[in-house]
Amino acid sequence: MKAKKSYGQHFLTNHQLAKRIARSIRYEGPILEIGPGTGMLTQYLLELGYPLKVVEADPDMVQWLHQRWPPSTIHVIASDFLHLPLDSIFDGQSFSLVGNFPYNISTQIVFHMLEYKTYVPEMVGMFQLEMARRIVAKPGNKDYGIISVLTQAWYEGKLLFQVSQGNFNPPPKVQSAVIRLVRKNNRDLACDTDLFKKVVKTVFNQRRKILRNTVKQLLPSNTPLDMPLLSRRPEQLGLEEFVALTNWVAQAQST
Repeated sequence: MKAKKSYGQHFLTNHQLAKRIARSIRYEGPILEIGPGTGMLTQYLLELGYPLKVVEADPDMVQWLHQRWPPSTIHVIASDFLHLPLDSIFDGQSFSLVGNFPYNISTQIVFHMLEYKTYVPEMVGMFQLEMARRIVAKPGNKDYGIISVLTQAWYEGKLLFQVSQGNFNPPPKVQSAVIRLVRKNNRDLACDTDLFKKVVKTVFNQRRKILRNTVKQLLPSNTPLDMPLLSRRPEQLGLEEFVALTNWVAQAQST
């Protein structure tokens, strides 16, 4: 099977790596694989013994998968993952999300998962190395940004291992890495979550400016800019400080 650039396909060719990704899953339950392609990872996910569904947007790959495995073995969903209502994939059951993700939509995959975080206790995925580092980056790191904060609000992240270009067909032009995200037990951010997202995106869109100069666009014009955090830049704030900033903005908006 030839990979298609339009689908961002880079097929994994290393069996040991595929097995390692599958064995990195810790959640004991159903699995949804994104973009199985020729099924390199799929075969090792099947060995785990949990209910498995795969979502594939490429019709040629869907046909290939149907030929390789009977419907009783895996359920192939011929669809774009970004359009899937994840609450109904396993009839409301929780599941782990796994895959060698298409790099051109990897950010959107993470954000779609976050919308359905109630159903996804764990994610193990292959990303472009740069994106993997952004997702798990900590405050004070140059990679720390919007996707770092919004993901880590709900998940603990860890970069498991890096993967070189030679393990794919065709080889991507970038290094890759596999990360694991495990949902936190605490589901309450202690602030308005929609406003939290808005605050994070607003201040990081001008990340080189101190918060006093960026957050004011969310505030009434007469708001005193005297909160101590406002003298810092967004990459210097941890999750709890972003929550505090969000609550301060909410209070200012209500007065």
